[in-house]
Amino acid sequence: MEQVNNVTEFILLGLTQNPEVQKLLFAVFAVIYLLTLAGNLLIIVTITTSPALGSPMYFFLSFLSFIDGCFSSTMSPKMIIDLLAEKKTISFSGCVTQLFAEHFFGGVEILLLTVMAYDRYVAICKPLHYMITMNRQVCGLLVAVAWAGGFLHALIQILFMIRLPFCGPNVIDHFVCDLLPLLKLSCTDIHTFGLFVAANSGLMCMLVFSILITSYVLILCSLRTHSSEGQWKAFSTCASHITAVVLFFVPCIFVYLRPMVTFPIDKAVAVFYTMVTPMLNPLIYTLRNAEMKNEMRKLWSQRVILGKHSYE
Repeated sequence: MEQVNNVTEFILLGLTQNPEVQKLLFAVFAVIYLLTLAGNLLIIVTITTSPALGSPMYFFLSFLSFIDGCFSSTMSPKMIIDLLAEKKTISFSGCVTQLFAEHFFGGVEILLLTVMAYDRYVAICKPLHYMITMNRQVCGLLVAVAWAGGFLHALIQILFMIRLPFCGPNVIDHFVCDLLPLLKLSCTDIHTFGLFVAANSGLMCMLVFSILITSYVLILCSLRTHSSEGQWKAFSTCASHITAVVLFFVPCIFVYLRPMVTFPIDKAVAVFYTMVTPMLNPLIYTLRNAEMKNEMRKLWSQRVILGKHSYE
């Protein structure tokens, strides 16, 4: 079939058409986005400047914070700006770029969360072999695999998407360019493509989510042989990881592992995994982690002392 593409830009309907609600959402989302960047940047700076946080767990956590900031930045700024714009449009190439970035960073985060689960498994179940198994070279390789896997996932999505013909309708009932709203605008039979989306995104999310939850259950079951103090520390760490996994994967499964239908709640779910989850991750990983909180206090104290010296 010869590809037909008469669409050069898409019109985004956004979250709401009410001007007053748009202004309110602009203020709320702008604050959430700034908090997301500040929180994740604080984690990155704290880990990279603190020798006490040199273990593989914090190495992976710093990359997760970087990915969260990037993932939110692929969609949040455009959504926030459009809340005050009269005409909400995005070019075809801009739409494809946004779609690629969304699935690239999302794919990297899925694999990175898997790596972090493996790291906790080795640390808790095989503590004597931990530093040998999770050495610097292995950690670097695992992060590189996560980046490569995310790129491959996004590339596959884009290669299928750019083959779709768009020959007329260009109004997307969403605030971002995502797979399902775009597929509905294609002037061809999308049943096969819908199955592909469910397999490449939804099934992958469901499979990885099942593996992660199973692994954390096995880790928690193995804690019976640890001391009560060790049990509490390991449980606290795993609880943070499980919370982050659930917040990321449940919306992903809801959106992608289903037939080619859309629901009114889809936009709210997209807001949650686009803005809320990246903002919550810094809180999840720091509030229950005494080492992180201590190092953040030290970092803040150093800045206060340096600030006083600069005024003397």
